[in-house]
Amino acid sequence: MSERRPTPQPVDPLADDLIPDPRDVDASFAHNGVPPLEPGPDLFDVEALRLPPDYTVGLAVKKALLTIPVRKPAKEWFVRTHPGSDYPLATTFVEMKESNELYLVHPSLRDLLDGESTLTTQALFLTVNRQGVLFFWPVRLPGPDGRVSPWSKSALEAAHLATRSWVRIAANQSLGAYTVWQADLPLPEPEWPDLAMKDLLRIAFKDFYIQTLDHPILRQLRGEV
Repeated sequence: MSERRPTPQPVDPLADDLIPDPRDVDASFAHNGVPPLEPGPDLFDVEALRLPPDYTVGLAVKKALLTIPVRKPAKEWFVRTHPGSDYPLATTFVEMKESNELYLVHPSLRDLLDGESTLTTQALFLTVNRQGVLFFWPVRLPGPDGRVSPWSKSALEAAHLATRSWVRIAANQSLGAYTVWQADLPLPEPEWPDLAMKDLLRIAFKDFYIQTLDHPILRQLRGEV
């Protein structure tokens, strides 16, 4: 008679006695001389991700100067003008009052544009306000007869005063000139860009420079467009 063998029982894959106990795993690693893995650092640790306050100090960060407006100071601004010997720059412009645009004129065109009513002589003052906004402040100069309006005279005086102190100007219609205030409290000296005047002009007038008689603005003034 042959021996009866026991019938194999199905294996339950979820049976508790088939799932290794983590303590047994750690014990086996310890027995084999291999330490268990330690949990890694939190990849989203907020304090580790936060930049220190002086992070940019060690970087060669320099703000790019891409735009220099040509405008008058706003009436609420305290401003300073550059005291250097290269400033201000007295030169000629075509002034389009309706569009409030000022076009630098190449010296070779001055005589050719003599008599053009929009041609003006103005001084450009490199100016900065308390918020660090750099701009060119244009101020009309006296005409060939030496006459100058009270508006231009008071603006010129304010621009020269601003080379040594912070000033604010506002139009005074009753006076027919600008009212000028000086800051009462001592304020920090302004920071000026480390650029030559020609480089500053190139930025400010890159799209506003009349170099030939075929310039669209001159053609417009001649009625050709």
